[in-house]
Amino acid sequence: CERCQCHSEAKRTAILYTLLSQNLTHSHSGCSPAHQRCLCHQRRTVCLRTPHVTCQAASNVLVKTISFMKNLPSFHLLPREDQLLLLDSCWVPLFLLGLVQEMVTFEVMETPAPSMLKKILLDGQSKGQEPERTQPTLAAVQRLQCCLNTFWSLDLSPKEYAYLKGAILFNPDVPGLRASLYIESLQREAQRALQEVLQPLHPEDQGRFARILLIASTLKSIPPALITDLFFRPVIGNADIVELIAEMLYEITGGQLAP
Repeated sequence: CERCQCHSEAKRTAILYTLLSQNLTHSHSGCSPAHQRCLCHQRRTVCLRTPHVTCQAASNVLVKTISFMKNLPSFHLLPREDQLLLLDSCWVPLFLLGLVQEMVTFEVMETPAPSMLKKILLDGQSKGQEPERTQPTLAAVQRLQCCLNTFWSLDLSPKEYAYLKGAILFNPDVPGLRASLYIESLQREAQRALQEVLQPLHPEDQGRFARILLIASTLKSIPPALITDLFFRPVIGNADIVELIAEMLYEITGGQLAP
């Protein structure tokens, strides 16, 4: 980020900055610039403003998302390997659709940065400990909220949500699928059902079907790491979210997502 203000000469020539940087040079010599805190507005890291409330709501949405998969007989007819591949590939867009359907809103705030003095005092004491967790950037969260807002503007009905979730879940393009042809037929069936339900609901809007599928494709571009770090990392710690979801799908019959 060559234009970043935090790399400007004025910043580098500050006396306090120079003195403290000399003490921090050794501890950060192995870090890439991407791991150093950037003061640019869009690149600042953020966290949930009300993590307890938002994480609970996100947990409830995830449980409902898994319940949706459990209640699809056609999903259980697939080989277990294909089920896991679809789960790994599609849980994020399905979860985001759940956030939209449940009208879950959230706010973020800037992540407090540790002071340079604290870094100096703790220098050498953190060796052997786990690295700090990554934090979402403001730009990434704003992009996510933009996608959610676009879906809210569509004002989908419950049937539209259900068939769209089926069209997203049964994705024949996921690499490694054994029953890709059967999955493709399930996707076509879900898309056809979505198209049929649109005709009586929105007879004047001929482009709604294509617009829904186009906007739905944007959900697939949201990185799973962003969703995990933002909504679930405060709850599950360093656990693998996909493994937890798989356990929920095959073993847990109810309840909430727990640490």
